[in-house]
Amino acid sequence: RGMGRPCVSGAGEIRIDEKAGTFTVRGRTFKAGEVITIDGSRGEVMDGAVRMIEPELTGDFQTLMGWADGLRRLKVRANAETPLDARTARGFGAEGIGLCRTEHMFFDEERIQAVREMILADNESGRRAALARIAPFQKADFVELFTIMAALPVTVRLLDPPLHEFIPHGDAEIDALAAASGLDAAKLKRRARELHETNPMLGHRGCRLGVAYPEIYEMQVRAILEAALEVKRVSGEAPTPEIMHPLVAKGQEMKFLRELTDRTAEAVFAEAGDRVDYLVGTMIELPRAALRADDLAEYAAFFSFGTNDLTQTTFGISRDDSGRFLQAYMDKGIFEHDPFVRLDQEGVGDLIRIAAERGRRVRADVKLGICGEHGGDPASIAFCEGAGLDYVSCSPFRVPIARLAAAQAALAAKRSHTSC
Repeated sequence: RGMGRPCVSGAGEIRIDEKAGTFTVRGRTFKAGEVITIDGSRGEVMDGAVRMIEPELTGDFQTLMGWADGLRRLKVRANAETPLDARTARGFGAEGIGLCRTEHMFFDEERIQAVREMILADNESGRRAALARIAPFQKADFVELFTIMAALPVTVRLLDPPLHEFIPHGDAEIDALAAASGLDAAKLKRRARELHETNPMLGHRGCRLGVAYPEIYEMQVRAILEAALEVKRVSGEAPTPEIMHPLVAKGQEMKFLRELTDRTAEAVFAEAGDRVDYLVGTMIELPRAALRADDLAEYAAFFSFGTNDLTQTTFGISRDDSGRFLQAYMDKGIFEHDPFVRLDQEGVGDLIRIAAERGRRVRADVKLGICGEHGGDPASIAFCEGAGLDYVSCSPFRVPIARLAAAQAALAAKRSHTSC
């Protein structure tokens, strides 16, 4: 959604023959060049070209959105990390960025080799040397985002995915990379084996990278704050970055990361002879983090509920593999809805309510929002209104839906309160 491109995942019936350039499903073989139509919202792949219409943002649309904005309490932000995403989000009325995923920036062709050199480094000095080459790109990314969003809040999630995602795994792909980049193929293969994890989504990722390799997060924090200072100097208006540490589970983790962030920030401000305000917070995507939110709130000024992962870890269901069996569960009435599309309000929702209550008990002004894809689902937005969250964040193209749904939720809550 973030790229404005349709996608259907978990389509286990499809058999792809890469060499032949074909895929087969339900007895039919499609060849490269044949036209299919993908509906990412309904999860359908259709044979041939389906007639479509271009959506129009008319004057009536703007009037309706104005009414909605006058009624809603929840702020609506967007998940965005590219200039195109940010501009699209602003055009649709987003009030900031609720999730900027920095790993998407690492995959850019101009910087991926330095990222791989950082992963291959045998020691901290080697990692720092590679990170120094990545830092100017990161800073430039943030300068552009802060400029586009002006004074609106921008929540930046520090590096989250496991490092193995940045290097190829098959021997042929590694040999090709080594030949093109000059990296040592044998070292690449050895490092790929070392990084292999049985369950990487519960492995060495998220803030665990920042604990094991603090220099990675130091580089990112420095790039964020140097960018904010540059935008302040050029525009005269300082952005307020929100620096988010992902996958935190314990108060001691949050304490370590908060101190790392503040220490780096003070070094940047001392060098610049200037400073900007910033917030430090965490993405809550583990049940333990929700249950022990009071521990986290001692060091975190905001919680952003990563409801995609929080749903995975609460149910013990892989989002990427759930397409194989979720339909059977819905057909049999075990699930009313796909929990990755519509928030599970009883289980996952309870964890959010618990985290909100315990977090506010320690820090009354802790800022609360969600940034999973549920942030664009009307029923999930109604839950967020009832739970007293401050904002929802969704894909840029879902911002208008979220603005309207937030108004409807606020109106429903007001009517319910009045009737009581």
